[in-house]
Amino acid sequence: MTLGHNPTCDALTLMRSFPPPDEASIINILANRTSDHRQGIISFGRGALHRDLIAVLEEQNIEPAFKIVLRAVLTPTAVLLAYHLFDAIQWPGTNETTLVEILCTRNDMEIQQINSAYNQIYERPLQHDLGAATSGPFRRLLVSIINNVEKNYNLSLTMILANKLHQADESLDEAEFSRIFSSHSFTVLRAVLEEYKKIKGKSLHDAIRSEFSGDIKTGLLAVVMCIENRHQFFAKCLHDAMRGLGTKDDTLIRIIVTRAEIDLGNIKHEYQRVFGRTLESDIRGDTSGDYKRMLLAIVQG
Repeated sequence: MTLGHNPTCDALTLMRSFPPPDEASIINILANRTSDHRQGIISFGRGALHRDLIAVLEEQNIEPAFKIVLRAVLTPTAVLLAYHLFDAIQWPGTNETTLVEILCTRNDMEIQQINSAYNQIYERPLQHDLGAATSGPFRRLLVSIINNVEKNYNLSLTMILANKLHQADESLDEAEFSRIFSSHSFTVLRAVLEEYKKIKGKSLHDAIRSEFSGDIKTGLLAVVMCIENRHQFFAKCLHDAMRGLGTKDDTLIRIIVTRAEIDLGNIKHEYQRVFGRTLESDIRGDTSGDYKRMLLAIVQG
């Protein structure tokens, strides 16, 4: 992301870009600014210019996919993720993959921000909607995650938890797995995973893969992978979004936009290491037009 730019100047430049839309200028500015800077652009437009940049963009004759990614970069991260969670639990089917990717990969502060945004937008708790859209151990895992309270880290705790997981593994106690995974920080869980391997002689990842099934298996594996290598988890999600016929644009946009200021560089590195080609090359092959140019501009930073 490019620093040192003035939101006022950017807002004026963008407003002069329509109509007709100057896609090159739009991409050059919005792909190379931080999220906070883009919110500054929106605020100046609404205040001094009495124009809503998002509304103006919606009115333009531009590619639908390009419009979606522009809307995403102009939306605060917690709000964007709240929108995606809402979409993921709408009838006729719940998108469990999206729920796992969003909720099983965020830290406590991020979960709190998403919770707050969801409640403000839809005027009801996220927990309520998750409870209605999911069931069984998977529901308990997700609800526990959004109600998580950070725990203190100490060696005795990790040994106790590792033994509890060992016992739960033997009895296939999904509720105990969900409780432990959703009630402790990644720092604690990382140490628990190491202790579990000493006790059991195999990784918890392998144990979950062989002993569990369904959505709870997917959720637990996502948590474990994020503890072990979060960058690889997101790299795999991006790869899956572009694999086969059609592109899962929502997933592609969501991960690229929300990780851009956090760890997208690390995700790119893992993508190339695991799949043998660059993220940029796959985006070029799977997308087109201004949508492609916008994604590449964000990825290339």
